[in-house]
Amino acid sequence: MKIHLTLVAMLVLVGCTQQPSPQPEAVQEVVNAVHLPATVQARERGIETVFGKCAPPAQKSLGDEPAQSPLPKGMGTYSFNEYRLKPLFGFSVDATVMSRHDYSEDREADLAPIDLALAWGKMRDDNIIKALNVTQRNRWYHWEWHGVEPLPSAEIISSSANMHMIPSDYKVLKALQSIKAGDDVRIDGWLVEARSNDGWVWRSSTSRGDTGAGGCEVIYVCAVTPVPRKPQ
Repeated sequence: MKIHLTLVAMLVLVGCTQQPSPQPEAVQEVVNAVHLPATVQARERGIETVFGKCAPPAQKSLGDEPAQSPLPKGMGTYSFNEYRLKPLFGFSVDATVMSRHDYSEDREADLAPIDLALAWGKMRDDNIIKALNVTQRNRWYHWEWHGVEPLPSAEIISSSANMHMIPSDYKVLKALQSIKAGDDVRIDGWLVEARSNDGWVWRSSTSRGDTGAGGCEVIYVCAVTPVPRKPQ
């Protein structure tokens, strides 16, 4: 990971990151008007489940960290048109949403029209989140601060991530579309590897500490649950 340091600010790019630029372009965090890709249009026409019934992994006590669990015996793949989703691990995260960004033009939007930049552990502290300028673009998550570093970079990296959301049905899609920055949510689903008939591959990260290309989680989302705000 390359870090650009000036006298007044530090810009860090994490979780599927690209190289920092001296003056990052302004980015709208939430795009309300979304031209839904073909798979999502199918959901809009009333198909209850596109890839097949999505049963969330066994419920776990999450604490401050995301829960990643082995696959149950005999679990198969999900498929829709040219895409196949191979589950890698069960995944649940109880987190604060720092930013949401919607996509419709890239290849990945065929599957994941929404990305969430999520924070857990110490990163959920309101004062820390407010001290960061968080943006998303091109499937990357970026943060910047001015003055005193609110939390060591290594802890920010291990306690936050940009995650790609593949909705399993129309209800999940609408729940994801209702999310806004500042919400506390629980996401339950499966980390997956997506493949298409033309050889295109999109594989989820399976570690919370990685950065750069491949450092984002790709989640086939079974359930989105609002979480009451914890006292701080």
